[in-house]
Amino acid sequence: MAERVLMTALSPTMEEGTIVNWNKSEGDAVAAGDLLCEVETDKATMDYESTQEGTLLKIVRGEGSSSRVGDTIAILGEEGEQIDSLVEESTASAQKPSPQAGPTESEREAKGTTPAAAPAAGPDAPAADDGARVKASPLARRIASERGIDLRRISGSGPSGRVVRADVESFSGEGAEDRAAAGSAVSGRGEDVTIPVSGKRAVIARRLAESKFSAPHYYLKSSVRMDAAVRARKELNAEIPQKAGFNAFLIKFAAEALKRHPRVNASWQGDHILQFGSIDIGLAVDLGNGLVTPIVRDCGNRGIVDIDHALRELVEKAGDGKLQPQEYTGATFTISNLGSFGIEEFTAIINPPGSAILAVGEIAKTPVVNDRDEIEVAQIMKMTLSCDHRVIDGAEGGRFLHELKRIVENPVRVLF
Repeated sequence: MAERVLMTALSPTMEEGTIVNWNKSEGDAVAAGDLLCEVETDKATMDYESTQEGTLLKIVRGEGSSSRVGDTIAILGEEGEQIDSLVEESTASAQKPSPQAGPTESEREAKGTTPAAAPAAGPDAPAADDGARVKASPLARRIASERGIDLRRISGSGPSGRVVRADVESFSGEGAEDRAAAGSAVSGRGEDVTIPVSGKRAVIARRLAESKFSAPHYYLKSSVRMDAAVRARKELNAEIPQKAGFNAFLIKFAAEALKRHPRVNASWQGDHILQFGSIDIGLAVDLGNGLVTPIVRDCGNRGIVDIDHALRELVEKAGDGKLQPQEYTGATFTISNLGSFGIEEFTAIINPPGSAILAVGEIAKTPVVNDRDEIEVAQIMKMTLSCDHRVIDGAEGGRFLHELKRIVENPVRVLF
């Protein structure tokens, strides 16, 4: 008997997924455990393994299509089985707007807010939403961004002219110059562009809003002399084949401070506070279309070189969209570093389930007054610790940040 294949939650925060690639075609036999398709979630691209068996009678949602968890993406059954009614029901269900979607076209017409019709496109012009945004899968957008390709120059082969990964990868740029020149004509004023909220961005927005408005944040700031830490990194990198990044040092220093102030390495659980036995530190990484926080586990028992190797692997996987849920969920403490952008200092929003996040700025040469009341130039970095007041009192947060400063200014303290 024919049955629906439903989009399932492939990550803890997934509410919607985009089908990147079908590994099976209509008519293929499918066994339980077979790789059915690849799905881009809010954080990574995941393999969808079938839990059912039969013949793939119909692909309801093609490559580049987004589906909410619980939507039908395909139909399995016996070869030759009649599935017209199932296909009709599944298609109608997939076309229903999500609760967060904007008004439908008929609703806009009733309110007199129907957008003006876009001018007719040429035969090789890509399809666009509301005449402004090119229809493209999230993966296609990321690849195009990495390669510096304007999606408006690509003709989409996906559903309704949607640009998919294959279109971007096969794009040569031939015949696109005239369209690019036409699009760059001076009009006196730039056009407004509507950017839809992706599933990843929606999840980021919801989780950070929940954190900001449920956890009472307070902030502690400190300026740290980095001269000793910079020397220590230089000396270490002279002894190892691959240079360790500065973030690995930050993670190690934070782990040592957390070992001495374990109450900061904790989480609010409503009726109790959970103090974590392991120090699992996440580093906020920008993917261009959203943030992900790869986590280095058990940092309290790892050296800087080991942390650096683990961090490099995780960041590379994050860039490829291949992080697994266990690699980006459950950080007990988080670091956000915007120093490479020339940011002097900033405040960050706590990343649950942790109760604190450390924001660090650039290392800048700054005039300071030394112990002899003389002015000298030092390398200074500003740190801001965001704390959840339900878990970490001000004095506890202050002691932790003070200890972290002492470690950074005198790295030999990690040996104490």
